[in-house]
Amino acid sequence: MNYTIGFIGTGNMGTAMIKNLAKSGTVSPDKIYIFDIDRAKLNELAAETGANTAESGVDVAKNADIVILAVKPNILKSVLEACKPYMNEKKILVSVAVGVPIKFYKSLIGEDKKVIRTMPNTPAMVGEGMTLVSYDQAITDEELAAVKSLFECLGKVETLDEKLMSEVTALTGSSPAYVFMFIEAMADAAVQSGIPRVLAYKLASQAVLGSAKMVLETGKHPGELKDQVCSPAGTTIEAVAALEKKGFRHAVIEAMGECTRRAKEIGKQFE
Repeated sequence: MNYTIGFIGTGNMGTAMIKNLAKSGTVSPDKIYIFDIDRAKLNELAAETGANTAESGVDVAKNADIVILAVKPNILKSVLEACKPYMNEKKILVSVAVGVPIKFYKSLIGEDKKVIRTMPNTPAMVGEGMTLVSYDQAITDEELAAVKSLFECLGKVETLDEKLMSEVTALTGSSPAYVFMFIEAMADAAVQSGIPRVLAYKLASQAVLGSAKMVLETGKHPGELKDQVCSPAGTTIEAVAALEKKGFRHAVIEAMGECTRRAKEIGKQFE
């Protein structure tokens, strides 16, 4: 890749991207610039990956062709206003902030500027992330391919109409939290039955990982795969019946609805 990549912010997602990107060889470490207000963390990450440390977000904007903005929504405006003089029509701004629309970025750095909105999730830290990408007509096919290749270092990538980005927050961005809760609950029940805690977490996690892989690789409907496990008068159907009685599916659907509602609320702050 001929692009120079810059990161403003090295939190969990920024760090995951920088480490995986450097490891993948997609971009040479000497073409990666990183900045964070935590200088100790910044220097440690640079030493580990070989990336260049920048003195400020502005320094990143000056040096990078693709600027990845990985900061909290509450400081987006101040960061962008400082970088604006250096964001010319050739540079690409990539955001990972939840709920912030493309038009907000363009209102700050210019309507003619190139902006890509993304939504990665935390499994990116282990190379199994799911990233959604939205863009407008200002982005060329080549530029889109370049940005997608960056996120492919973290896992899978799909493009999505921006109007659905808030709706998909609950499905990919926030969903790892629900899965972690499910694993924890299964492990708690196993511990209650006498299985050691560490082993319980390992077994529950592998069961979830394997089940997800079956859905992806077989192409079968999740309901069909569930039916295959539920033998007549067996143990699994009793567990399924108990989950249905307690409103398991309804609870998940309602939780995702609340998550989507909040994502829309956040987005309205930037309209």
